[in-house]
Amino acid sequence: MFVFRLENEDKNTSKERSILQTKLTKLAIQIGYVGMIVATLTVLVLIIRFSWEEFFVRRHTWQSKYWNRFIRYIITGITVLVVAVPEGLPLAVTISLAYAVKKMMYDKNLVRHLDACETMGSATTICSDKTGTLTTNRMTVVEISIGDKHWKNIHDRSCLKQFQLADKIKDILFEGIAVNSSYTSKLIPPTDKEIHPKQIGNKTECALLNFLVDLNGNYEYLRQIHTEETFLHVYTFNSIRKLMSTVIQRSDTIRLHMKGASEIVLQKCTKIVNPNGEITPLTKTDQKYLLDNIIEPMACEGLRTICLAYKDFQSMPADWNDETSVFEDLICICICGIEDPVRPEVRQAIQQCKDAGVTVRMITGDNVNTARSIALKCGIISPIDRFLVLDGKEFNRRIRPNRHADVDQDLFDKIAPNLRVLARSSPQDKYLLVKHLVESKQSIMREIVAVTGDGTNDGPALKKADIGFSMGIQGTDVAKEASDIILVDDNFTSIVKAIMWGRNVRDSISKFLQFQLTVNMVALICAFVGSCIVKESPLRAVQMLWVNLIMDTLASLALATDLPTEDLLKRKPIGRTYPLITFRMGKNICSQAIYQLTIIHLLIFFGPDLFDRKNGQPDADGYIPAEHFTMIFNTFVLMTLFNEVNCRKIHGELNVFRQIFSNRIFCSIWLSTFLLQIVLVQYGSLIFSCVPLSFDQWMWCFLFGIGTLLWHQVRSSNIL
Repeated sequence: MFVFRLENEDKNTSKERSILQTKLTKLAIQIGYVGMIVATLTVLVLIIRFSWEEFFVRRHTWQSKYWNRFIRYIITGITVLVVAVPEGLPLAVTISLAYAVKKMMYDKNLVRHLDACETMGSATTICSDKTGTLTTNRMTVVEISIGDKHWKNIHDRSCLKQFQLADKIKDILFEGIAVNSSYTSKLIPPTDKEIHPKQIGNKTECALLNFLVDLNGNYEYLRQIHTEETFLHVYTFNSIRKLMSTVIQRSDTIRLHMKGASEIVLQKCTKIVNPNGEITPLTKTDQKYLLDNIIEPMACEGLRTICLAYKDFQSMPADWNDETSVFEDLICICICGIEDPVRPEVRQAIQQCKDAGVTVRMITGDNVNTARSIALKCGIISPIDRFLVLDGKEFNRRIRPNRHADVDQDLFDKIAPNLRVLARSSPQDKYLLVKHLVESKQSIMREIVAVTGDGTNDGPALKKADIGFSMGIQGTDVAKEASDIILVDDNFTSIVKAIMWGRNVRDSISKFLQFQLTVNMVALICAFVGSCIVKESPLRAVQMLWVNLIMDTLASLALATDLPTEDLLKRKPIGRTYPLITFRMGKNICSQAIYQLTIIHLLIFFGPDLFDRKNGQPDADGYIPAEHFTMIFNTFVLMTLFNEVNCRKIHGELNVFRQIFSNRIFCSIWLSTFLLQIVLVQYGSLIFSCVPLSFDQWMWCFLFGIGTLLWHQVRSSNIL
């Protein structure tokens, strides 16, 4: 008996045992029980039959030589048990996963946990971040509204020339952008091969810095004047505030600069500046006008809207932590529309996910209109869909009986099937979505959830998901440590490749299971029936070990090395409750076992007459190697070899030879195993209890072996 454990992990940091590990361990235990029962019955039948014939029929008395016979029976039973347990399966699983991990590196997937490969192939839903995963993460200010003027396409040099501002407002705008940003955010001038400067740090801040540079501003000079050590107070950005502020000491006043989500910052403003630098009142009506006619249209075009504001203090506030009083009566400087273009390849990748039956959900901190626009561009939703696009507040309202109650799984299950976009979401919202998708039992096959994350706060969601993807470029160390796979290029298309590899690994394991269990079933029944009828197993212990250990080990490598194809993405996901052995696999195993057992028993009982050879069944002196039982062993091995070709296709495909020569490892192993079989039959008589066979006998064995291919075609064509 054996238990699968694909890797050694720290008990305090590892996830629960994977779906694959759980299923394989359960299967191994079940097979072990069957093997133990059959092995025990085989030994009992042999001992009882021998005792009956010797002591009751022939009336012999006990002789010491009988101990050798009993020991041989026990060895046969142990061999049956060894044959029953698929000890090649752990090797096949490990080889499949290791091979996939190596190849996935070329597809920009750095796998941290081996079993995540197979789990990804079963994924039913992907909860993806927007920025950097679905988009290019190269942000650019493309629109700006100041006072009653609105400029578009300002990233275009020709349009930028028409953008005229008074020096007074430029000074405020430049200072607000330069100072109220993380000083780790900066631009590196482009090299000869590059067009745009390289953005380092927060991409939204880099977009604003680039806008400042385009207007001939110098953010580095302003940062030298106002160093971080001189800041009076800093309000960092978080998912609750959705804004950040920096307070600086100027020569004439204390100034607070603020930037953040437009609809939130705008509510705190009571004044606004115009392009000439004049300050005018900002009424609630004006705020609504800006919201309806500036912010929402920008958001509907897929732009992230950022509002910049400031406030001058005549004296130091009593308490900087009193944000209610500090963040009031601000002066709105401008509203910027920042574009983060959708990656050109993402739409096709998401369509591939849809074809594969995988639901893609987008989670973002942007407002609902921006999120909806990006989801439309990506193909996550379409204009005619009735899928839900919710913000964090509405999402929480719908999944809780009341504001302070815990999440109700039944309420969650009502909205989850149609939820496609979660906007203005916090890390807690993301965690709740992932957690309750994993725990949902609404679907019969149960959800297997993949999630992407790059921030420190994404750690809980990455750990809770069945497969966590962290970002290799933008991801924090905490996110990478919590994840199963690291996307080296932060690109959603790499997730699609992970799905393809995962399904390929799943198929590789299924191929080997079908092959291994067919071998084990035939060997088990042969050993038991032979013990009951022939007094000995037709396959000697050393012969079964050759089949079980050497061939299965090589077969695990051969069947694990087929490369994935896009046909894998045309099947629906299998989910959490799907069995390791499907109905089709079970039918293939049983049909091949029937064919092979029929041939073997024909050879046992009619072989001597058909081939005019001496009967090799054991007599009173025990088993003596003969051509009869050597043909049985050789035929069994060749049928197994040709069935290995059948097992390359497990979904009803008729052409089992398709792309066989593209897999050189399979061809090399198959040919090597065949040659080894010739050598041990012709020259391994002492070790393998064989005698050399003639050319005609080899041709008959070869014909019986090819019969497995023909039988597979008959069964797959549903002729019978």
